[in-house]
Amino acid sequence: MTQKGAGIEELRDFAVSAIRRAGEEALGYYGKGRGDIKFDEDLVTEAELRLIESFHHRLQEKFPGHEVFGDAPPRKEYVHGQEGHLWVYDALDGVANFQAGIPLWGMSLALLENFWPVLGLFYMPATGDLFYAEPDTGATLNGNPIQIAYSGDINNESLLFTYSRFHTHYRSNFPGKIRNLGCTAAHICYVAMGRAEGALLNSVSYQDLAAAQVILKAAGGAIEKVEEAGPFHLNEHFESRRIEVPLLAAPKGAHEAVRGYLTRTATV
Repeated sequence: MTQKGAGIEELRDFAVSAIRRAGEEALGYYGKGRGDIKFDEDLVTEAELRLIESFHHRLQEKFPGHEVFGDAPPRKEYVHGQEGHLWVYDALDGVANFQAGIPLWGMSLALLENFWPVLGLFYMPATGDLFYAEPDTGATLNGNPIQIAYSGDINNESLLFTYSRFHTHYRSNFPGKIRNLGCTAAHICYVAMGRAEGALLNSVSYQDLAAAQVILKAAGGAIEKVEEAGPFHLNEHFESRRIEVPLLAAPKGAHEAVRGYLTRTATV
């Protein structure tokens, strides 16, 4: 059992070990959806329940004073010691890909201390890619630093990630490629790598963004609302848990340029 006041190295080691072990478990279900239906909800539910139960067990063994997002009503006051630590775990992101055997899926894990981010991870077990970040030390992919190098130029080689039903909400004259890979955190992390000029998000959960936002910010990006400029504060959605307004993950300085290619066509 860990004593109070675990240091960042111990927290980091636990997070990396826990998410890799979750990935190993998830691979036991990966691609095993029923072939006679488009989406095997039973398989996804079974896998998610198993992964959530396993994470709770590991956390209880290592840090019994820590809490998991969603287990209890959110605490608003400042708390000293282990009780101030809250883990935000998204067991499966990209569930349609997961059950169908498409490798673009993963799991996210973030640690908050009195609502302040301590670390964030996104792991894609089918590819072996592990994104990791701490707010003050930068972001990495498989241990190698990643940083957005935005040139300010958007052209026909640029890439914009979108969400399902994007074209019912917006018309776009974005000059480059527009793609939906079906995994929110992967979209955001690819922006953090500098591989895309932006990722449009809609109807996402607090858990979808908690870790990915840490990674994006550490790499030099930010999330803003599509319809208005200015910072987006994830913790304002701590109690509602879902964000029903469209968001844009992009390099700092790129949000306004991407917005200029979008025209809203319907109420979102």
